[in-house]
Amino acid sequence: MTEPARKGRRKQAAADPEGAAREICLRMLSASPRTRAELADALRRKGIPDETAEAVLGRFTDVGLIDDEAFAQAWVQSRHAGRGLARRALAHELRRRGVADETVNDAVETLDPAQEEETARALVARRLPSTRGADPARRMRRLVGMLARKGYPPGLAYRVVREALTEEGADPELIPDPPD
Repeated sequence: MTEPARKGRRKQAAADPEGAAREICLRMLSASPRTRAELADALRRKGIPDETAEAVLGRFTDVGLIDDEAFAQAWVQSRHAGRGLARRALAHELRRRGVADETVNDAVETLDPAQEEETARALVARRLPSTRGADPARRMRRLVGMLARKGYPPGLAYRVVREALTEEGADPELIPDPPD
């Protein structure tokens, strides 16, 4: 954006802060869904007074343009299906985006434990061929580490990887036990 355009927007924000706040929110929401906290941060960065920002955000919430619960639900389903993230990683991402703890907990609870385990199995199955040729202990570390980075609990990660290695024909004696 050019400097004259920036100055023009700053003048508009000073003259009509509510109109500027609405424009900022609508522009951001048209690009992708946002949380109330993300929009509030953007308005603060743009110099919109807090009371004006709260009024605009309140109105947007009332008419349904901002809905953190729906955002969290959609985020959990999308990121779990697309990136294979587990509950812990999903909760962390939502909290980082400013979603309230209760909303985060409700959203991640919708993720079925069986679905989470199935996704972990699919992730391991997809990565397993790239570890062939390495010793079982190294394969175990790599695959469990991959699941850990995606937020899977250690017990589940070790169990899923151990089963996948055993099904593939690895000697169970050579597969290390999980650390205590």
